[in-house]
Order: sequence, then C-alpha cells, then structure tokens
Amino acid sequence: MNPGPVVAQPPAAQNPVARPVELTIGDVARRTGVTSAVLRTWETRYGFPEPRRLASGHRRYTGADVELVRHVLRRRDAGIRLEVAIAEATAGLQPASPSIFAELRRRHPALAVHRLRKSTLIALSWAIEDQCCAVADRPVLFGAFQRGDFYAPSAARWTELARVARSAIVFADDWDRVPQDADGPLRSGLDEDAPLRREWAVVCDAPDSTACLTAWELPGQSPVADRHRLFETIWTVDPAAVRDASRVAAAVAVSAGIAEARPLLYELAEPVAARTTSPAAVTALFNRVVAYVDRLS
Repeated sequence: MNPGPVVAQPPAAQNPVARPVELTIGDVARRTGVTSAVLRTWETRYGFPEPRRLASGHRRYTGADVELVRHVLRRRDAGIRLEVAIAEATAGLQPASPSIFAELRRRHPALAVHRLRKSTLIALSWAIEDQCCAVADRPVLFGAFQRGDFYAPSAARWTELARVARSAIVFADDWDRVPQDADGPLRSGLDEDAPLRREWAVVCDAPDSTACLTAWELPGQSPVADRHRLFETIWTVDPAAVRDASRVAAAVAVSAGIAEARPLLYELAEPVAARTTSPAAVTALFNRVVAYVDRLS
C-alpha cells in the first residue's frame, strides 16, 4: 500500500527548541518581593543577578534567576550575611566574567591600559610578588601563567609566596610537565576555551596590602620572540579593584574543581574595608618596579 508522498517538515517543526521565558526586572521584583532598585544595587555591587542585556539596554532574566534570588533571601532570613548568601548561590555557576582583565575593564573603566612587552610584565610581577612577601599580612594570592612551562621558572618564587600566604592558587593550561611541590601553591587547570589561557595575572589581596597586575595577550604574535610578546596591561593597588580580581580568580578555581577555593569565594564576597593606600606603600612598590625593569631591559 502506497502511503502517499512524505511532506518534509521545516527544521523548527522537526526539532522544536523551547526558548526560556524571559522576564523583566519588574517581573523578578514581583515574583521575589525584592524591589527593582535593590536588584539593580545588587547587580552593581555583587554582579548578581546577572541579566541578559537587550540592544536597548533593558535587562532580561530567566526563571533560574528568580530561584537564585529566592535562595539568597532564604539564606539571609536564616541569618547569613547577604554577601555570603550571594556567593553561595553563585559559587556553583560558571563565573559570569571568567576573565580578570575583562572584569577590571568592566567594573573600573578609569584604570589605565598600557601595551607592554612580556619582559616588562615579568618585572612588574616580581615587584608585586616581592612587595607581598615583604609587607602583606597572610595575603590571598593568585597567579595566571597561561601555560605550565611559563610557570616553571617562577615555581621557586611561588613556593616561597605560598609559605607566607593564607591561600595561593596558580592557573595554567597544562601541569603535566611541571613537578609538583608539596609546599607550593594550589594548581588549577584551565579549559581549552578559558579566557585565562590568554591572560597574565598576579593578585595580592590582604587587609594591609593590595596589588593586582592583569594583562591580555594580543592575538597574532606566533612569530614574535617570547620576551617581546605584547600584552594590554592594567595594574593597580586600589583595594576595590584588587578584590574584584580576587573574586574572579576564586570563581574560576571553584569552577575548575579546586575545593579549597569554595570557602575562599565566600570570604571574598565580603565588602572591602574602607582604607586608603599610603603614599609610602605605593612608592615602595614603584621603586621595586623600576629596579626590576632596569635589570631586565
């Protein structure tokens, strides 16, 4: 029996994909009881909840965002500080901004960006590392090295840093050829598409001393000698900017499965204590930078 001609269905009819229902900020406010103004404040201060932005700039949320806000409210009602509740709610998620460089550009647009060679970045990194060892009281440290073999020449320095730090974590894409030091920092791998695979970073976050260097390698430099590779670079001692860098690094470590980073992420959700960086501290760091740049030039 001839069943007759088969009528082809358009792709959408063959395999329909349900698009998540998108909500306005007013919808989220009505469903959670948190006002639109408070939601905007949370987004500015904590990066939560993270909406999708339309071309017009309007925010759009999903039902999952509503559930996360409700979770934060339940934890807050149970006596948990708001910052910690938000960190708990987002710790298991892929970080919204898994790039230290991009996060500082987004949250601190006034920070100057410079194009520097790798040799100059080494000098800046050594200066920040030395200053942390000299003055910081049990800092939280992060280092991004792109590749394990780039980390290897700095392994001895970071072992010393780990001994004075409360926590030290380094990132690279391949650790197989770098011997593990039991006294060294925790090592976090990076996914193939991780932004940190193209970034350089040194972050020192302590109650009495802060400094951060982050740099993004410009593309198309395969024929360039290693020491002369160019990076767009930001460096700062602003405690708020350094804390933002620390939060991104901790979130990336949690996403990579570093269990020790999870309580650290909660701790870094705390707002930075108001303070000013003394001119003497800035001068000391600047003097170290000049000395190393002169030595490596």
